[in-house]
Amino acid sequence: MIVINMKNQSLTNKSSVRVKTIIALAVATSLTTSLAHAQTSTANENNQISTTTSQNTEVNKSTESSLADAWDFADLYENEQGDYFKLSGRLQLDSSWVDSDQGDFNDTLWRRFRFGFKGKYGEFKVALEADINLNDSLGDSYNRLTDANIGWSLDKDTELKFLKQSTGFTLDGRTSSKKLLTPERNNLTNNLWFTSEYFTGVSVKSKLSDDWSYKTGIFSSDGSDEISISEASYFAMFSTSKKLAKNNLWDKGEVSLDYVYNDTHEDGYTRDFSQVISTSSKFQQNDWGLQSDISWGKGDLGQSDLFGVVVMPTYQQNEKIQWVARYTYLSSSEDNGVRLGRYDSKVVDEYGQSSVDGERGDKYQEVYAGVNWFINEHKLKLQAGLQYAKMDDNANDGGAYDGWSFTVAMRSYW
Repeated sequence: MIVINMKNQSLTNKSSVRVKTIIALAVATSLTTSLAHAQTSTANENNQISTTTSQNTEVNKSTESSLADAWDFADLYENEQGDYFKLSGRLQLDSSWVDSDQGDFNDTLWRRFRFGFKGKYGEFKVALEADINLNDSLGDSYNRLTDANIGWSLDKDTELKFLKQSTGFTLDGRTSSKKLLTPERNNLTNNLWFTSEYFTGVSVKSKLSDDWSYKTGIFSSDGSDEISISEASYFAMFSTSKKLAKNNLWDKGEVSLDYVYNDTHEDGYTRDFSQVISTSSKFQQNDWGLQSDISWGKGDLGQSDLFGVVVMPTYQQNEKIQWVARYTYLSSSEDNGVRLGRYDSKVVDEYGQSSVDGERGDKYQEVYAGVNWFINEHKLKLQAGLQYAKMDDNANDGGAYDGWSFTVAMRSYW
């Protein structure tokens, strides 16, 4: 997988902003034109055959099937034994506007581009993906390897994985960016999870009886661009989940527990927490859903202890439209223990200087409301969300924040 390295870009570089805005509009226009063409084709087909409800349904299914078939380009080889060789990757675009008491920010940029392949032969799987920054020139666009690993299926329920791989914990940290319900991960995850995500190590995951499952592993905290265990130290992770039986309160339910022990190191690419505990849940009843996360981290190397809560209700209006709301609360035991979110931390004053020096405070709250349009499920979707966030800064050293932001995003993967 390829994570785009988001470098700060000056708001004074107007030509760059214009170019990226044009690219964003081109992508959006392409998506809209494709959809309009599909809808026109469907209408013409309806006129040629019949206007009955059953025939309309068949045409709609045909159109959706044609759209889904467009993703078959990634399937390079597959046999009857289940072996395969496929292209893999994702392409993500953001346009964000921030208006706060401390300053403003707006930009259109490529959020992520990852490209590689994955394959399976017998009991073994391989994955190799690169992280490419489309905001940089071609010569500087390569960032790092993300997935670069070998998996070995010990049996139908157990897999052992070696080398560089994703290390997910917390509600949004264990969710791939391909399937997030909001353009950005919540700020609890941004503070407690190790946002580099991909580390070299070994892990094992397995499904147990009674709908229990687990994943555990030990990883180097080395932040090298490729595979390496020579720098920094290590961390260990254990996660377990339980799927809950259907009852009067939910159709689907799942609860999860994550524990991380981190041998913190000044050269490590983890957050400075020696321990992290996270309990998360997902429930669904008809068209309504509710996800939550309660997490705590024990600070080290100058980082104070941190506690956070996330509550995220959802409503599925139909198979294409989903509404999402979210509340986030974070509090640190000492001053300057909480970080701002990605785009909030980029606000600048009228002179183009950072307005949130250090980007740290001691209490953070956020309210979010947004909508997802699933054009081809999570494989191609558009997202839009409005957020209000407030950071208290008891130390009064530049970390206070109070502002609104709006983000429009395109997410695609194959």
